[in-house]
Amino acid sequence: MFSGIIERLGTVRAVSLRDSAMDLTVETHITDLELGESIAVNGVCLTVQSFDHAGIASFHLSGETLSRTPLGALTVGARVNLERAVAASTRLSGHIVQGHVDGVATLTSHSHAGDSHVLRVFVPQDLRRYVVEKGSITFDGISLTVNALYDGITHNEQSGFEIGLTIIPHTWEHTNLSSLSPNAKMNVEVDVLAKYVENLVRFSPHSAGGTQP
Repeated sequence: MFSGIIERLGTVRAVSLRDSAMDLTVETHITDLELGESIAVNGVCLTVQSFDHAGIASFHLSGETLSRTPLGALTVGARVNLERAVAASTRLSGHIVQGHVDGVATLTSHSHAGDSHVLRVFVPQDLRRYVVEKGSITFDGISLTVNALYDGITHNEQSGFEIGLTIIPHTWEHTNLSSLSPNAKMNVEVDVLAKYVENLVRFSPHSAGGTQP
């Protein structure tokens, strides 16, 4: 479980694609890693399979992960957002993030508003029902607030919607957002609470498909 508050920017040191899977080596700058611990890499929950005391860690990405995220496009030198799993005593400064990606979004525009950055991100239509204005959403592992919604958008012949985001200087400087340009792919995870509410309503005793306990 994560909170969407990025702890460090890592650097990709090696990428090896093989048999529909990938081995990824990242310089994490985290010197007290533990074997088997979960780390969100650009918002994707990955398992540390080896590491050294300098904080260089390796991860194995399955074909399932590669098919659902843009991590397969990472190259040596790329910067990635990193977050370790939250502890029970940690302040939840963001929101509940699982590291289970729901889809791939596309950065469509970037402009400035004072010292902040204004982004618009295209998201596939099947996630629209989980997104509300001023609600929380995760892009590349970053917990962000939905500032505006633009419906009825088509991008590269795909139906969807756009989310307007305002990025403060601290977030811009301490995440990989500053390295992205329009048409960059981003991992998106919607608020899991919305999915639970939808499921409860769908299967409640009073719904058409519900059953009495």
